[in-house]
Amino acid sequence: MSLLSWKVNTSGGVIAPDERLSWPRTIGTGLQHIAAMFGATFLVPTITGFPASTTLFFSGVGTILFLLITRNKLPSYLGSSFAFLAPIGAAMTSDKEHGMANALGGLIVTGVLLAIVGFVVKAIGLSWIDKMMPPVVTGTIVMVIGFNLAHVANDNFNAGRKAALITIGAIALFAVLFKGFIARISIVLGLVVGYLAAWGMGNIDQKHRDAITAAKWFGSPEFHSPAFKTSAIILFIPVVLVLIAENVGHVKAVAAMTGRNLDDVVGDALVADGVATVLAGAGGGSGTTTYAENIGTMAATKVYSTAAYLVAAIGAIVLSLSPKLGAVLAATPSGVLGGAGIVLYGMIGVLGARIWIESKVDFGNPINLFIASTAVIVGIINLTWKSGNYVFEGIINATVLTLVGYHLLTWISKMAGTNK
Repeated sequence: MSLLSWKVNTSGGVIAPDERLSWPRTIGTGLQHIAAMFGATFLVPTITGFPASTTLFFSGVGTILFLLITRNKLPSYLGSSFAFLAPIGAAMTSDKEHGMANALGGLIVTGVLLAIVGFVVKAIGLSWIDKMMPPVVTGTIVMVIGFNLAHVANDNFNAGRKAALITIGAIALFAVLFKGFIARISIVLGLVVGYLAAWGMGNIDQKHRDAITAAKWFGSPEFHSPAFKTSAIILFIPVVLVLIAENVGHVKAVAAMTGRNLDDVVGDALVADGVATVLAGAGGGSGTTTYAENIGTMAATKVYSTAAYLVAAIGAIVLSLSPKLGAVLAATPSGVLGGAGIVLYGMIGVLGARIWIESKVDFGNPINLFIASTAVIVGIINLTWKSGNYVFEGIINATVLTLVGYHLLTWISKMAGTNK
């Protein structure tokens, strides 16, 4: 079968990755995938200050590349990765003038490293990743990335407390009063409610209001060029570990749902996500990752066709061609972002705990207990130290502690004969 071609399945049963429904139904399923990814993909640039339409554009382009590189075997949408929030925020804060360019350079380096890992997996297999990153390590790093952002949410919250509280309340109500799709996009809907409330309270300044009015309905995305600053790039390196875990987890989830062995596609998936992130960084978009939101859509519809993802990707590119939508998102008040951040960053942190629970990590083992507890605190307090012109903050320090510490203590334990 050639790339991006599908057998038509009219049986009404499960639709495999290399199959499709009729094109009208495939388009309908693709629109569901747009709805599933849209909120989270737009939320990242809204929080970081990146151009939202550009991020959407590169998510669509990246998804098409993903389908091609994985040889049309792996249904997936590449949306904005929340793992980049902390390093992007740090890069933007540390250098007001060149922060975005430095962050884009960090994205490119991250993408290159992820692609290299993918080529290594293609060459020697996947087992070394499982040994390097057991669940206690993966869960700890994910938790640190979420909780390290607490201070960002606090700053935004204090910039507009009323709007923040309204946003938090709206998110909670959407989550508990509704089921299905509405509940799943509760954060985005809460942002909309908070935004409208902030507008009504006069929290959106005239500069942003004028920008929304002046923006055209249709136009090209806002592209930016990267710059490469070592002190900024270092902040992005830990994200590679999270992207590895997310991609491997995505492949395993799809394999379980479709009943197919997809181990031979893991390397391709890592390469594809790396290439997509490099491309996004080169033009001004957010880094990408495979999206769990779209796995939920597949599970609900039993349609695993990659054709639906091609439709979603093309739809995302079309939607990205609206500067007015980007101007609306750029005007989101800090208080609204603070309210959403409190919920979102907490959820990311708790996801790390979920990895521990589902993998049955033994915290009776002193190595697991020491590494997890110490690294999480290093991340939460944003333990920072400087070396010359370089600043090493909480996430990078916690990541080094987790990876190096776990394997070092495990080796010492074996040498001492005390490992369990």
